[in-house]
Amino acid sequence: MRLILFGPPGAGKGTQAKLLETELGVPQLSTGDIFRSAIKNQTPLGVKVKAIMDSGKLVGDDVVVALVAETIAKSQFANGYILDGFPRTVAQAEAFDALLAQRGEKVDAFIALEVPDEELISRLTNRGQGREDDTPDKIKVRLGVYKQETAPVLAYYKAKNQAKIIDGLGSVEDIQQRILDAVNN
Repeated sequence: MRLILFGPPGAGKGTQAKLLETELGVPQLSTGDIFRSAIKNQTPLGVKVKAIMDSGKLVGDDVVVALVAETIAKSQFANGYILDGFPRTVAQAEAFDALLAQRGEKVDAFIALEVPDEELISRLTNRGQGREDDTPDKIKVRLGVYKQETAPVLAYYKAKNQAKIIDGLGSVEDIQQRILDAVNN
């Protein structure tokens, strides 16, 4: 099972990915975790990413896709994974699809969690992670960036008839059940 969980910041992708790991029997794969692991293990791509991040620049699509490719080649991902935070751009989605095609694989499900902005702002300001960018003004900026740069990925998968949109409101358990229903249909 190769599942992409998609949605804006605060939609619950990370929470759902962790719960679905057990339910679906495949590991969660967060791009943030991939970056941290590659940097910690000083892989060639990790060294490159660290240098980019240390300079204050954004990691380019080609490097992000290469890191994901390096990670999914590991044996623990042989039976699939739940992607959380990737792809973030249409270029990443296209490159990822090309990578999977080379491997004779495809995305099994693209699940988009849909949550109103007001709820996202509430969740992010109340999540208690102490992030500096979890203030209402900064959250609005992050949501704007998401809508401009990341939301087009949904249109990309919709055009391929792979996107399933799930209501991201309700209890964690209700949302998980909606995702499972969408994956199994």
